[in-house]
Amino acid sequence: MRRLALVTLVVQDYDEAIGFYTEALGFRLVEDAPRPDGSRWVVVEPGDGSGTGLLLARGKDADQRARVGDQTGGRVGFFLHTDDFARDHARMTAAGVTFLEEPRHEPYGTVAVFQDLYGNRWDLLQPAGH
Repeated sequence: MRRLALVTLVVQDYDEAIGFYTEALGFRLVEDAPRPDGSRWVVVEPGDGSGTGLLLARGKDADQRARVGDQTGGRVGFFLHTDDFARDHARMTAAGVTFLEEPRHEPYGTVAVFQDLYGNRWDLLQPAGH
């Protein structure tokens, strides 16, 4: 079996990113370990460990820091699936997450675009039939 285990997301600060992903989005912190070079290995994930996690990597230099918040050129780059759109939308809104549109119903499911604390765009999506 093969699966995509981690996706790197370049962030400005480890602790503020951990706070946002765990508190505002409800992810769980899987790992936060120091590395010999002074960086940290920080992994968060939205579920129970069976899906893809995010490796939160602090930008090391000016080129990497310039990518924070715009890693996909302004496109939606991340897709957070849920089995209860209304529940998660309400919880995230109450936690201060910025939604860029009202929820909409598409043939593939219920969806709304939101942005993370750095401006990366995400879809909150409840696939049709779930």
